[in-house]
Amino acid sequence: MYGKTKQWLTAAAVRSIKTMAQVALSMLTIGQAVIDVNWVNVLSVSVVAGIISILTSLAGLPEVEKTDGE
Repeated sequence: MYGKTKQWLTAAAVRSIKTMAQVALSMLTIGQAVIDVNWVNVLSVSVVAGIISILTSLAGLPEVEKTDGE
């Protein structure tokens, strides 16, 4: 059971981090100066997207295969 939990946590964390990076990148405008970016807004929206990703992962992750006994 511990191995399956660790596998799920790893897969969910990777998916969440990817989601956070994609959201942060999508909030940056091409040609926008680094000092003009509202970094607090980018960080807060990215964190919320990461939390939503974790909650969505509770429904199941295709990366974690189910065995016959489950």
